[in-house]
Amino acid sequence: MTPLLLVSGLLLWVGLTLLFSEVRWFARRSLSDRLGPYVPGGMGIRGRVGLLSVESFREAVGPVARSLGSQFSRLFGVSEDLDRRLTRIHSHLDVTEFRVRQIGWSLAGLGTGALLSAAVRPPVQMALLFMFGGLLLSFLALEQQISSASDRWKRSVYLELPVVAEQVGMLLGAGYSLVGALDRVARRGSGAISDDLFRVLTRIRQGVTEEEALREWSELADVHAVERFVSVLALNREASDLGRLIAEESRAIRREVQRELLERMEKRGQQVWIPVTVATLLPGVVFIIIPFMSALGDFL
Repeated sequence: MTPLLLVSGLLLWVGLTLLFSEVRWFARRSLSDRLGPYVPGGMGIRGRVGLLSVESFREAVGPVARSLGSQFSRLFGVSEDLDRRLTRIHSHLDVTEFRVRQIGWSLAGLGTGALLSAAVRPPVQMALLFMFGGLLLSFLALEQQISSASDRWKRSVYLELPVVAEQVGMLLGAGYSLVGALDRVARRGSGAISDDLFRVLTRIRQGVTEEEALREWSELADVHAVERFVSVLALNREASDLGRLIAEESRAIRREVQRELLERMEKRGQQVWIPVTVATLLPGVVFIIIPFMSALGDFL
């Protein structure tokens, strides 16, 4: 177990070094690095990065972490791109930062498994299972966290869409322009669609047309109801009664949500009877087996 202890000690040393490199009293930046952004022409100058720091570690392992993380994700059946999921949930992390964090947690799981193997001293097969099991568990836990957050975001968008569609339809009927209606709904709302509409408005301010910005939102949201809603909004310059069309679409989306809710209630109602049926069948089987065995003994 001496090699395991050496590897664990090395990983602990590297982790403590990276941790202390972020503490001001331990790794204080030089005066020239602190004053560099404030000199003329120095806004784009980056400070020097230490040999053992979080920045240097990220720059060194970032491309490798991205490649390995994407390959492992595809290996375990995750087909959607990570950048798409992170953008959907408005995460402050980019792909490289998330993959580096994922690799770090995986190495921590590997080290934890090595320490556990050194303490318990199981057979070699169990030691390898502890080590690689901790590595895979840490990797898949973060991957599942992002996937679950993406699914929850899509669900929130789907449930909020009928109300948002009705609000947009009423504002258009009251004389608002499409951009004005979207801006008012985004500012007065506080849900997932409000955050998405802020992104749509930002893209419009950057010079993208309304149709292209809304189409980008529908592709990123990956919700069929949003695609139908955006297809109706795309008729803004062609249809004169867009408010009525949006109102009809919002009613259709609401009916679809209600049907899904009723279907889920029916499924849960059927699931309630499963333990009742099992609890009823077991005593019945017992009461049937007793006279059956007694009658079978008379023939034998």
